[in-house]
Parts: sequence; structure tokens; C-alpha cells
Amino acid sequence: MAFLVSPGVNTSEIDLTTSVPAVGTSAGATVGTFRWGPANLPTLVSSETQLAEKFFAPDTTTATSFLSAANFLSYGNNLRVVRVLNDNANNAVSTASVNVAVGNDDSYYATRYSTANASVAFAARYPGVIGNSLKISVCDTTGQFNSWAYKSLFDAAPNTSNYAFAVTGQRKANDEMHVVVVDEDGLFTGVANTPLERFANLSKASDAKDDSGASIFYKEVLYRNSRYIHWLGHPRASDATTDGNTWGVTIATANARPGNAFYSHANTTNTTFSLTNGADGSAAVGNFTGALDLLKNADLYDISLMFAGDCGESAGLSDSDQRVVANKYLSVASTRKDCISFVSPANANVIGTNASADAIVNYRNLLTDASSYGVMDSGWKYQYDKYNDVYRWVPLNADVAGLCVRTDQQRDPWFSPAGLNRGQIRNVVKLAFNPTAADRDTLYAKDVNPVVSFPGEGVVLFGDKTMQGRPSAFDRINVRRLFIVLEKAISRAARSSLFEFNDEFTRAQFVALVEPFLRDVQGRRGIYDFRCVCDETNNTPAVIDRNEFIGDIYIKPARSVNFIQLNFVAVRSGVAFDEIVGRF
Repeated sequence: MAFLVSPGVNTSEIDLTTSVPAVGTSAGATVGTFRWGPANLPTLVSSETQLAEKFFAPDTTTATSFLSAANFLSYGNNLRVVRVLNDNANNAVSTASVNVAVGNDDSYYATRYSTANASVAFAARYPGVIGNSLKISVCDTTGQFNSWAYKSLFDAAPNTSNYAFAVTGQRKANDEMHVVVVDEDGLFTGVANTPLERFANLSKASDAKDDSGASIFYKEVLYRNSRYIHWLGHPRASDATTDGNTWGVTIATANARPGNAFYSHANTTNTTFSLTNGADGSAAVGNFTGALDLLKNADLYDISLMFAGDCGESAGLSDSDQRVVANKYLSVASTRKDCISFVSPANANVIGTNASADAIVNYRNLLTDASSYGVMDSGWKYQYDKYNDVYRWVPLNADVAGLCVRTDQQRDPWFSPAGLNRGQIRNVVKLAFNPTAADRDTLYAKDVNPVVSFPGEGVVLFGDKTMQGRPSAFDRINVRRLFIVLEKAISRAARSSLFEFNDEFTRAQFVALVEPFLRDVQGRRGIYDFRCVCDETNNTPAVIDRNEFIGDIYIKPARSVNFIQLNFVAVRSGVAFDEIVGRF
């Protein structure tokens, strides 16, 4: 306690109730190509409906990425999606000759928000051809309102805001404007010229606010609230009839100039912008690996299950580039050491005349970054694409990751996701490659988990190996996930010991923190036994002098049953069972 200068009583509280926290085990992540939505930004999605809202319905190029994400979300509700920003991808803009590539809101704010573009007024919020379907219509004077095609969407004509009136004391500021965003070509809604968004009584003044104090400056409102467009420049930067009054200045600045502030030089003509020049671009391997680099930050993104989709196959990447992407997934997981990456063989290994267990194994052998943080399945499935009314081949890695989510929901992460109890895969019309018993032997020997269609029993994950490649406890999915949970939870709890003294009290406190947590895991069948050592035997004077603190935690992990031997022994009727039990 603090030293008292004079007699008195000092009261303090010491909190010794710290416990090992629960950690997330079901959060997924993937990288892929999509038609719309934020690019190069891990975006949280909780359902297939939300996936379609944020990244739009797929086409042929983007269907595999979309359906893989949707498959994972059929098992869980926590997925980080990173849309790949392709080379030469552009946002649709209001001036055809201008190229603008702004992948997400963070990029927009850093590069475009503060500086008005002299030649471009608006841009689609995200890159892609689909942005060319957008049209923006602006009504910024009372005189325009009566002849405006969208007047029925608003209660009254734009005029002067209450804020402008309070500053100027007169109703001639004419700072208000209405904005409508329209699906001109019908690509977003299926019906041409459908209004998508309406924004009433925005202001051209940079300092204008509503009665609650929130900004009504149109640039800021579009940035905060529009799902479809961004501001790039003022559509009417000057007004020759009022001595150059400009949009984007403060109310006071506009009021100090001659004439009626913010008046338009085209007083009876609405301003309409049909966006153009949007482009999807072409995917390169660097686009995928760069997007995956965003997921390396374990402090920023708490994820447990990464799935590779088709590794860019449908986006046009070569076979060798697809393997680069697959290896990148495996590398990110092994670098983070708190998640697992799930990959599938290439399309050509399981579909067509070249499909075979040997082809799958050959692909497995080309993945050089494999470790216990990687899991590989045996193929692709045929499933219905309701967005395009066709059937498509989709890799199974998202489903296998999803089975881990189902296992978390039904039991715990340290249970195996394979088998008839927890390994049933959804949304399968048929498998591209249904391995026989001989095929399964070939695959399992090379750490590839077979997915098998059993008549009357469904499509089942029939293996639970990691890609470690050598025998140990960590060659099983459940053991690897067990240690991820233990390491993540206990390391977070251990942070409460930072900057404390390395003495008997702190060490005993750490042991008292860890042991109840491990007993709970043991009671839930995750481990057979454990021991936590944190005393003077491993925290020697030399360790203490280096300002270090060591806790050794010994674990006997529970093992999943992979092989069952059933011996049926026929005996004579006069033989007692006790005489022969244990002899075979």
C-alpha cells in the first residue's frame, strides 16, 4: 500500500478472481473473388443472406468462392471474407475517361475523402462491372423539384437547412439537396430503373448539422450511409451567376459572398450521372497472396478455421499459381499457430478421366508448406447454385471446416469432426471422386482425409488427419485443435502475470489459474491427464534475472478411434468364457 505521511487508514482492493477466458474456436476466414463488396478487407459475415447482400449473387467466375463461403455458413455464423482486388479492376465513375480503383471504405477515406476531384463527382462504392448499373440523380434547388422524376420519393423540395438559417438568419442559403441512387440497368435488383437509396435534405455546406448535431454534409452522409456510392467531387463546383460560390465551403463562407449562397447555375435542370468504366479486372496470384497476408494479424483477426476454396482456379489462375495460393493458406496458419487451414485437391485431380487417388496424392506432395496446422480432403462435390439455376462443382474444404464448427456446437473442439456422428456433409448431389477402400488406404497414408458417400448413410468425412506428415499426437485434427484452444486460452490468462514479481506467490497464483481450467477440459474428455509445473525448479535464479517466467504444462491428449478390431470367437458349448477371454 502507499506510505502514509500522517496517521490514517488506506483502503485498497486486490482482485485475485482472474480466470482462464473462453476463446473462440468456430470463426472462419477465406479469400476469393466476388462481383461486389469491399476488397482487401476482412469483412465479417454471419449468414448466406448477408453474404449475398455484401458481396452480391455470383456469376460463373465468382460462384466457387461464393458457394464455398455459403457452404461454411451453413454450419456456422462467423466468417471473415476477403474479396480479392484484381489487377486493373475499376470502380464505375461518373466520368467515362477516368480510372478509379478504391477497394474499400478505409482506402477511400485515406486517399479520396479529403480532396475533391475536379472531373469526377461520384463513384461506385466498390470495384466491378456491376457498378456500371448505377445512376445518381441530384436535385439541389427548389426550381428543379417540380420537374424531377423522383419527386414522389420526397416530402418537399430542398431549400435551406435549419442549421444554415441559424448561422445566416435568412432563408436564402439554399444549401439543401436530395440524392437518389438508382439501379439503372437492373443488375442489382433485376428491374431496370429501380431506386436503391434516397437521401433527403442533405447540405452542400461542410459544417451543416441536423438538430441532433450529426453532420448533414452530403459527402459525409454518403460516406457513412450509402451502400452503393462514394463522393469524389462536387457536381456543381462553381456558379457563375453568384460570383463563384462553391459547394463544400462552410455556411458562413458562402453567406459572405454576393448573391444567394449555393444556388445552381442550372436552376431548373436536374443533375444525373450514369456511372461507367467499372471493371472486374483479371486475377493474379499476387492478388490472392496479398489478400491472405491481411489474415496474418492474429491480434486484429481472431480466426480458427481458414478454407481455401478453389485457390483461384475459377478466376483463371494456372495450376502452379493455384498451388502457390494453397501453400499460402497453409503458411498463414502455421505462422499464426492459432488456426487450421483446409485445402482440397485441384479440380483436375478429381473430375474427369484423370481423377484418381494417385493424382490427389501427387497434388498433396506438391504442397510444401504442410504442417499440423493444415488439413486436406479428397475432393469436390456437385451442388445446386440457386442464384444461377445451375449445378456446379465446388471443393469440399469449406464443408470440412464447417464440420469443425458443428463439432464445437455439439461437443467440443477436441472431438474429431469425422465419422457418422459429426462428419455428415451437407448440400451434396454427388461426389466428383468417391474413394474405394483401396483408394482410402492410399490417401490416408499420405495424410489426405477421404470424403466418402456411403449408401443410406450420406456423404461423410472419413478421416481426421492433419498434414503433418510424421506420426505424433499432432497428426490428428482433434489434438491440434485441443492445443490451439489450450495455448490460446492459457496464454491470454497468463498476461495477468506480466510485470508482477517472479516469486512464490505469483507462481502459485498461475498454477491456481491453470489447473481448474485443465480439470474442466479433462472432465469434458479433452485430455487424459495433465500437470502444471511453475516453481523454483523451472524458474531458476538465472531465469528470474532475465525477467522471464516459465510455466511447464504437460498434457496427455485424448485420441480419436481410427481403427476398430472386432474378434468374433466361436467356442464349444461346454467351455467357460473365463477360460479363454484374453487369449486372442
